[in-house]
Amino acid sequence: MFALFGESRPFKIRSLHANKKYGVAAGDLKELLKKGCSLFELPLSGAHVCLYADGTRVTKEFFATLSANTELVLLGKDQSWGGAACDIAQLLSSDRHAAGLVRAAEGLLSDEKSLKRRKILSDLLRNLEDRSELESRDEDEDWFRGVEARFKTKSAYLKYNCEKRIRSYMKELDEATKSARKAKVRVECLQASESILEMLKSDKFNGRYFDRTQKEPHRLCTREGWFTCQGSFDQTKCASLHSINPYGSRESRIVFGTWNLDHRIEKKRTIIPALMEALQNHTSEDINLTYFYRLLFTRDNLKLVHIVCHKKGAHKLQCDPNKIFKRVNTKRQGKKMRLK
Repeated sequence: MFALFGESRPFKIRSLHANKKYGVAAGDLKELLKKGCSLFELPLSGAHVCLYADGTRVTKEFFATLSANTELVLLGKDQSWGGAACDIAQLLSSDRHAAGLVRAAEGLLSDEKSLKRRKILSDLLRNLEDRSELESRDEDEDWFRGVEARFKTKSAYLKYNCEKRIRSYMKELDEATKSARKAKVRVECLQASESILEMLKSDKFNGRYFDRTQKEPHRLCTREGWFTCQGSFDQTKCASLHSINPYGSRESRIVFGTWNLDHRIEKKRTIIPALMEALQNHTSEDINLTYFYRLLFTRDNLKLVHIVCHKKGAHKLQCDPNKIFKRVNTKRQGKKMRLK
């Protein structure tokens, strides 16, 4: 309607190398260029305007179709603009642009009305809020809000967090072994459970998986604290490339709590029942408890997955029957048979 009568309407305009937007009212392209060049101190000769979104050049005719508050980029004679993706690529090209990206996202968020875009920008800002280089409670008090005072470093707390998850698996195993009805079987189950617990204690409950101070073969994250989703149990990698750094902010630490250490061969449906079945007719000494330990508590069978990649349906993977029992020394077995 404004364009039909040549009336001024507002636009949001920025220059090529600036994140800040300015409101400029103009009734035609010539007026917009004149005001924009004056604002950004650019030569009027050769100046032109593009859409911020996709880099489309604005002509006199195209200008008449633009709605109020369209976001534009003012360019000099030899400058070009490839659209919003160009802006993002420039900011992401180096960590030194992170602060600029935060300012740009904050500026867009304060101006954004679309709930969908507000959600995207909010998520972006959450992930950009990175104080991961700080480690102690004194350095980053906000990160430790809600965390017991006994934890003085981020690594210590996340190590404990991992240990807590692993301990819960041990609790499930204990409950299953106590449910054995026959007294003799219950004794063997108890011995098996105690042997596995000793293995777990010697590995310090594998808390090192979340501890970024550990050496690379042992931790699941980078030295900076970034974790990458390993994909669902039936995939070799995460198709969505989920990643998170719980060391970076309090919110990321809390969200990381929704990530799962998922058993490829399932704990409740498969591993524990297979162990219990083996103990029905065999002693704990006959069973390869190390195999069951590794299935229950180690990366041999555990995958770190984003909650979206955690498939809760039956995995339909079975324990290896050739690994359930210890290898029998055939010579020793033959000697026993002759003695009999």
